[in-house]
Order: sequence, then structure tokens, then C-alpha cells
Amino acid sequence: MTKVLIADDHPIFRRGLKAILQAQPDVELVGEAETGHKALEMARKQRWDVLVLDIAMPGLGGIEILGTLQHEQPKLPVLILSAYPENQYAVRVLRAGAAGYMTKETAPQELIRGLRKVLQGGKYLSESMAEKLAVDLGVKSERKPHDLLSDREYEIMRMIASGKPLGTIASELALSPRTVSTYRSRVLEKMQMKTNADLTRYALQNELID
Repeated sequence: MTKVLIADDHPIFRRGLKAILQAQPDVELVGEAETGHKALEMARKQRWDVLVLDIAMPGLGGIEILGTLQHEQPKLPVLILSAYPENQYAVRVLRAGAAGYMTKETAPQELIRGLRKVLQGGKYLSESMAEKLAVDLGVKSERKPHDLLSDREYEIMRMIASGKPLGTIASELALSPRTVSTYRSRVLEKMQMKTNADLTRYALQNELID
């Protein structure tokens, strides 16, 4: 019997996923965590067969949780669930150790198939994204500037490029404004850019933001 932990800060969405899972005869238990810290706490207290994890969680983000669990429970498959399109995060989270990436838009239809895949030791991606990755792997290309960023730097870069003020970013990520400002400076330096407008232009050109 399968035990699934859902970590997402939207209660209505969690309830929807829970209803889908509880309708499966082989699902024994569905746990819910509304914050990143709660997800880690529950993952440490009890054995789960799979974690369905939202990438954008208040305080402790999905990528940070994934990194922590890769050290503490490397055999626990983590299926990342996100409102962001695959091309913005899928490759990054797979490199970080995720077992799959699914958009919230497709989750109601694809959740069970994705879970079956990762529980069997496979990787879950949409067919279109899997094809794109296969093509990209066959082509030698230089790493792009955003590939040089850490996961937190990438997250903050996208938020800045989307036009969010540093204070808002600090509040959403539970960081101090000074820390966010330091991250901004690192991002600009690594990507060899000077202004927020440069980041926005780059992010739009590379489809990193909508």
C-alpha cells in the first residue's frame, strides 16, 4: 500500500489531489503539508513512498526541500508540482534529484500516471518536454548565463525579472531585504548584466518568465 505526502500551500488544490489519490485502491494514506517546514517535519517523522511537492512554498521553497531530502532520504521519490511551465524549471529540478516534474494544469489528469512512474523508479515528464530534452542532449551547446546561478539565485532572478520589488521578494521568501539585495548583486555579476531591465529582457528572450 502506498503512502503519499502532498506539500502545497493552497488548501483547495491539496484537497483536490487528495480526493484523486484516495480514490485509488492501493493508496493507504495521504498526508498534507501547507508549508515547506511542515513538509520536512512530516517527511522526517514518518515513512512515505512518494512526496508530491509544490515548487513555490512559503518560507522554505520546493527546491530547498528537495536538496535537503536528497541528503537525508535519497531514496524518497519527489514529484515536483508547479504552476510554472516545464521549460522554466523542469531541467533544474531533475538535476537537483527530482523524480519528475508536473504542471498544476495537467495534474488532475496526469497525477496517477506520474506517481506510478516515479514509484517504479522512473522519471516523469510530459511527452513534449521529454522530446525536447532528448533533442537538447544530442546537441552540444554552451551553458547559458542562467545555468550558472544557484537554485535560490535563479528563483530570485525570475522574481526580479517579473517585476517584483525586492521587499515583496523578501516577504515571499522569508528573507531580509538586505539578503535579497545581495542575491540580486550576485545574479547581475554572474550573468554579466547591470540592471533589472537587463534581467527582464533576458528572461523573456529565454522563456524563463511568462
